[in-house]
Amino acid sequence: MVRRSGRRPGNQDTKQSILEAARTIFAERGFDKASIRAIAGDAGVDPALVHHYFGTKEKLFLAAMNSPVDPAELVPRALDGPREEAGVRLVRLVLSVWDSPAGAAAVALMRSAMSNEWTARLMREFVVTQVLRRAVAELGIDEKEAPARAALVATQIAGLAVVRYVLKVEPVASADPDQLVAAVGPAVQRYLTDELPGVF
Repeated sequence: MVRRSGRRPGNQDTKQSILEAARTIFAERGFDKASIRAIAGDAGVDPALVHHYFGTKEKLFLAAMNSPVDPAELVPRALDGPREEAGVRLVRLVLSVWDSPAGAAAVALMRSAMSNEWTARLMREFVVTQVLRRAVAELGIDEKEAPARAALVATQIAGLAVVRYVLKVEPVASADPDQLVAAVGPAVQRYLTDELPGVF
């Protein structure tokens, strides 16, 4: 059966179809290999309609992830300042988002990713392409080192998120954000900019 292209009746149904197609294709192909054309084809709509509703591929991805924040706006702002304090600022950014009302959606997504491979793929794509890739680009990290450094940063950020918000292990679960920034920030900084023997 050939799918009909063009606008479907009912804007909400059309948007929902696009989002469902986007989640499937982003999970299957990853952010970089997914295309607006492929997502539109899967949803049975014209690619122009996807752009009309969501704008860029990045914006569509954020909508598909139900992301409460836009890393394209937050990451550069967080990393604006002395390079040797980038780790501290990045941890502060993460905690400020997760401790805010918007953090509930992030916690739900994290829980789902821990038990569902499909959601885990989406979460991995989000963390790698929307947060870590932006962070290493902002800091001008060598592209050969960037994947390893970004993955090591993820161990700290994801570990902190799981312990504080999902498992709620004390005293981290109820610790003052400034204490956690002071404790975890230097480890993130090391992974971002220090020499890492044995990794490269």
